[in-house]
Amino acid sequence: MPVFFIVLIIVYLAGNSYLYCRGLQALSVLPFGVKVGFTILFWLCALSFLGTMLSRNVKMPLFISHAMYEIGTGWLVFTLYMVLFLLFFDLLKLFHIPFNYGFFFSLIFTFILLGYGYYNYRHPQTNVVNITLDKQYAGDGRPIKIVAVSDIHLGNGTGKTDLKQYVKMINGQNPDLILIGGDLIDNSVMPLYAENMAEELSELKAPLGIYMVAGNHEYISGIDESIRFIQSTPIKLLRDTVMTLPNGIQLVGRDDRSNHARSSLRDLMANVNRDKPVILLDHQPYQLADSEAEGVDLQFSGHTHRGQVWPMSLVTDHIYEQSHGYRQWGNSHIYVSSGLSLWGPPFRIGTESEMVVFQLSMAK
Repeated sequence: MPVFFIVLIIVYLAGNSYLYCRGLQALSVLPFGVKVGFTILFWLCALSFLGTMLSRNVKMPLFISHAMYEIGTGWLVFTLYMVLFLLFFDLLKLFHIPFNYGFFFSLIFTFILLGYGYYNYRHPQTNVVNITLDKQYAGDGRPIKIVAVSDIHLGNGTGKTDLKQYVKMINGQNPDLILIGGDLIDNSVMPLYAENMAEELSELKAPLGIYMVAGNHEYISGIDESIRFIQSTPIKLLRDTVMTLPNGIQLVGRDDRSNHARSSLRDLMANVNRDKPVILLDHQPYQLADSEAEGVDLQFSGHTHRGQVWPMSLVTDHIYEQSHGYRQWGNSHIYVSSGLSLWGPPFRIGTESEMVVFQLSMAK
């Protein structure tokens, strides 16, 4: 993993160096003072990403930590699209197709794309999935409404104002059960305490309860600190745990892959009644065929974000056998969410933010 991050940083710095050189070329006719100002501003933005990662557990005023985070992570996507557009215009030159002002056109196209991506991110979708099970559960026979969300990433990027809107969105469905598929927390619990986000989470309402599993970001934030925060809310954290609801539906909450000592799915399924419905929460969607083989009826996962922005969505589609959406594996129904919010840059380009509503019913 450290090798991966070293390579990522090298690529990021190389992309910014290329972008900086092209920017200086575009400003070549302007006074020296403008170039100095451009250099200072450019590298403050470029390096703010590294700064926000290194200082995530450092106490500082909220407006500073939020600004560093938003500028630093937003610069990631800005760099991505600026480099792609500039490379395109450079390619035109290789084929002897003259095109002036490539830097400025790249800048315009990038800002248009980021504007669209920001709007798209701020308008999450509600995706309804109807599932009929052969197994029986107690109740009056009406469908059970389950609201499932993942990857909210509360912190410097997704703050209390955003959380308030998400809570309103979830409660607006009048769910019987709320499931959170991991990465409720982003990189540190400090902003959650600073903004008293437990207050908003305490507004979530579901008669059958609110359950979640840890994601890799709960471990990045410090699993012990994450657990302490979650315990201050109505949310019940399941870590390699089987929970039977009053209606007989069984929730299997599997700890994240970050815990290398987590239980195997087979060991967890040894504790369930296979005649009753089984819902599995597992943050990262790997080895999905195992869920079918072990008799899981419904699995909800997240983690992938489906890449958040194109062309990263092509990467996640290649890495994961199911990177997003609903698919039936034999008798198992599996949904991989792209996330209600996201990590880092507030843009959705070629992907969507979503809340999933399962309408769970029994076969007659």
